[in-house]
Amino acid sequence: MKRPKLKKASKRVTCSKRYKIQKKVRDHTRKLRKEAKKKGVSKRVKKDPGVPSSAPFKEEVLREAEQRRLQIEEEKEKKRQAKILERAQKRKKEKEVTSKETEPKAKKPRQDDVVKLQEKPSAPDKNSKQYFCSELNKVIDASDVVIEVLDARDPMGCRCPQLEEAVLSREGNKKLILVLSKIDLVPKENVERWIQCLQLEFPVVAFKASTQIKDKTVRARKRTIVASNEVLDRSRAAACLGNSCLTELLASFACNTQSEASLRVGVVGFPNVGKSSLVNSMKGILACNAGIKRGITKSMQEVHILKNVKLIDSPGVVASPSNPPASMALRSLQVEEGQESVLEAVRTLLKQCDHSQIMLQYNVPDFRNSLEFLTLFAKKHGYLQKGGVPNTEQAATAFLADWTGAKMSYHCKAPDNHSLPSYMSDAVVAEMRNGWDLNNLKTGNEETLKGVKFPNQASSVSFISKGPTAGLLSVHDVSEDKLAAATEREVEQKENEPEQTPNEGKETEAPEKPQKVLLKKTPGRVQFQSVPIDISLSAATTNDTYDFNTDFK
Repeated sequence: MKRPKLKKASKRVTCSKRYKIQKKVRDHTRKLRKEAKKKGVSKRVKKDPGVPSSAPFKEEVLREAEQRRLQIEEEKEKKRQAKILERAQKRKKEKEVTSKETEPKAKKPRQDDVVKLQEKPSAPDKNSKQYFCSELNKVIDASDVVIEVLDARDPMGCRCPQLEEAVLSREGNKKLILVLSKIDLVPKENVERWIQCLQLEFPVVAFKASTQIKDKTVRARKRTIVASNEVLDRSRAAACLGNSCLTELLASFACNTQSEASLRVGVVGFPNVGKSSLVNSMKGILACNAGIKRGITKSMQEVHILKNVKLIDSPGVVASPSNPPASMALRSLQVEEGQESVLEAVRTLLKQCDHSQIMLQYNVPDFRNSLEFLTLFAKKHGYLQKGGVPNTEQAATAFLADWTGAKMSYHCKAPDNHSLPSYMSDAVVAEMRNGWDLNNLKTGNEETLKGVKFPNQASSVSFISKGPTAGLLSVHDVSEDKLAAATEREVEQKENEPEQTPNEGKETEAPEKPQKVLLKKTPGRVQFQSVPIDISLSAATTNDTYDFNTDFK
């Protein structure tokens, strides 16, 4: 009987029915036994009585029986293995048949196509210097106007003469303008002096990018309680100043050109000067990846900001290894590529700064060298390893991120006597100014400087700039520079090696020989040289006794 609300019927039966079934089973088995007895078939296997002990040649008979048993087992094993192999082959054939039926019939590739596929070049490495140089050249060639982004903390160090010369020498009458980014990290007097100095060569735009731009798809979490100082920091970081001035400048230039195609503006500069942040601030959304880490942008990227203006983001300019160490520490990717240690970069930067200003800026006591400074810095910020040991490498990475990112306030002094570089002339300066609304640019810069909260001169660290940084723009320059850097290293190593006179070499070599012999004889023991000590009673008493006669002389 099937019970309600259950999937399967119950197996329960009445007792009378169960007993009846059991009786029928017993009768059936009894009948089978009787028939087997009549036929002489017994279920029990008779036990082998074995070879009687009184039989002659008993050992030989047992040996033959054992060999026969082993032979039978081998034959059984062979048959079993043959069956397994046969089943496997059968399964393989079935799979091939099913795969042929399911897969669409494809044409066999011709020999010409196979040769072409083999000859196809491999994809370029997007982390190589050659790729960065090629992408930068693409941006320069595709642009009508080139914006060179300069870090306001060291504008002269962020300029690349090779890049500026390449833009001026290209066909198509390309324009070059300079953008001073991160102006909120430099004292106001210093920014104004740099704008006056750089305006003698190219048009200059003061710019402060927003660091709080997020993607439209990302929604920020709402928090009920927010600290007052955090609201102030957010408002400062979210504010973008100088974008309206730059947008109007580019829009007016695009209208003056009277071209149907949109104006292409390439954004170039060294790593971490604020190229992608400028593009994002002009667009108003997170169009390009930007961050504290250097070398995030790997290839060119086009972004429309207006109907007739298009910005092209580019990877950073590759710095030449022939530059001074301070320039390489701030504007190259040697630390990220593993060519230079972080500790070495920090030591180079500390040499270019005032000792007391660094102590006040980071609130650390007096230090003798860079390693001691990093130890104090790590203890202050809690960068500790197991056992409370300061993690100097992590501290060095944080220190370098402050200097390359938009956090550390430092400034360089603008030159008093400015002179044009060799690739510039008065005619080139006049040509670069032609077509721009300079009066509107001047008023826009003044409004930008009014809206920025600048740091105090005393709270900013003075930094010694090393001048313009040389860059690489072609693959040929990269290979040549590698060879030049290698030869320079070899020369430095030879110069640093101490010169020894022949007599000095003999004197130093003589005592080393017996030490080597001792080490060979007893490699696992430490030998002490016995020193004669006078422990006689007379020596002990004469040294320690006090002569009273000396007091009465």
